[in-house]
Amino acid sequence: MAYSGDPVLADDLLLRPKHSIIDQSLHADLGGGITTNGDGFGIGWYDDVDGDGKRGAPAVFKSTHPAWNDENLREVATRIRTPLLFAHVRASSGTPVQRSNCHPFRYGNWLWMHNGSLAGFPEVRRDLLMAVDPSLYPKLVGTTDTETLFFLALTFGLTDDPPAAVARAVGLVENVGRRHGVEYPVHMTVATTDGETTWIFRYSSEKATSSLFYSNRVSQLRDLYPEMDVFDRLSADARFIVSEPLRDLPGAWTEVPEGSWAFVRGSEHDIQQFQPTVPA
Repeated sequence: MAYSGDPVLADDLLLRPKHSIIDQSLHADLGGGITTNGDGFGIGWYDDVDGDGKRGAPAVFKSTHPAWNDENLREVATRIRTPLLFAHVRASSGTPVQRSNCHPFRYGNWLWMHNGSLAGFPEVRRDLLMAVDPSLYPKLVGTTDTETLFFLALTFGLTDDPPAAVARAVGLVENVGRRHGVEYPVHMTVATTDGETTWIFRYSSEKATSSLFYSNRVSQLRDLYPEMDVFDRLSADARFIVSEPLRDLPGAWTEVPEGSWAFVRGSEHDIQQFQPTVPA
């Protein structure tokens, strides 16, 4: 889950929705057969703008405990007020359950999180890591396919052009995977942000990607559900990006199409086709 808008308490984002990210850690409805995400969790958030009108580097809080059973998360969530929050609950695809493998991952003022997997990762990991820029390599701290994909995107220019960089990173993974006999190398929904804009991606090599949604404009939600005062407490530019809707409210959510990327910045958003490219 990602939120952007006027500053709100993390507690309102993480714990209060009917089908919150914490509830999804126990009861995922659209997880492709994975209903429990108990291999750790993480949140990343930004403070409000500083004196220069810019947001600094994000903070992260991670744990290997299940999100539904971590008292520290419930404690800190009542103290964090943020205009942009990332939250992720993890089901390991084979790498160890350790704090350094929990999402979101951070580099400078960027955050990155991912649902899915890079197929055959133990076999392709060495080749993929060899493609990471040498200046970035020392910043890798975990062993996951997600962090590897993040650093490949950074290598290919994430901070300058996120859609092009992710397309090149995914193209490389598919190329390397198929050289190793992996039929469908990539399965991903990705969210990444620089603290101002959030970019999201939904793509898989087999064209059967996990679900991804964003919330519609708050003004539209207020018109649809005038009895729900929760929408009155959200700013006009508030947006949620979720793997699964936080509540079953027809008209409140738009599904990101298969093979697409989108950006969300304030009330602005746009969806484009996503096509991997093989780096030269």
